[in-house]
Amino acid sequence: MEIAPELLSAFPGLRVVELKLPALTVRGTDPGLESFKLEVQERVRRRTASLEEVKHQPIFRAYRDFFWRVGIDPTKVRPAGEALTRRILGGRDLPRVNTVVDAYNLASVETSIAIAAFDSRRVNEDALVMRRAVSGEPFNGIGMSTADSLIGVEVVIEDRGPHRLIAVYPYRDSDDTKIIEGTTDVLFMMCGVPGIDDAALERAGRLTKEYVERFCSHSV
Repeated sequence: MEIAPELLSAFPGLRVVELKLPALTVRGTDPGLESFKLEVQERVRRRTASLEEVKHQPIFRAYRDFFWRVGIDPTKVRPAGEALTRRILGGRDLPRVNTVVDAYNLASVETSIAIAAFDSRRVNEDALVMRRAVSGEPFNGIGMSTADSLIGVEVVIEDRGPHRLIAVYPYRDSDDTKIIEGTTDVLFMMCGVPGIDDAALERAGRLTKEYVERFCSHSV
């Protein structure tokens, strides 16, 4: 994916690690995955003493700082890994969406890295660019009843093939390219921002591959 030069200048260290996984089987749920969720949740509770500690973790702090700079209030919209961690520490189980989403959510929880995912059949991987939004540009994210009108400070990912936005980075993915039952090929993005090192992104990629293939391969 191309990153606009003005973004690299404004945000040194901005980087995305991409991962393509083909031939997946997406199901509503899987008993083995549900059991594994409980293991991961228990690890999170053991390693994090309190909710107050969460916001001081370096990776979450890096995302929060980036959010402020691109017009997102991180006290209202939490970075993905932080939101999932807070959910667990608050005594709730991780959400159940489908096996691919649930599996990569576990990788996000384990590493604190925000992970995006797109149905590869619905994106042109050679035409993706990360850039600043244009004021008034529409974006229809997952779970939104109507499209947002962006204000022009957000960082977005555009598929220049059909000229549509597939994500507000690293906050929300497009409803048009979301992972559903029937999706077979998935493009994942480990979302880096200044202050997050390459090793953390690479580890998130490895765990995403491990967990998704473990629970979503055709042989499962």
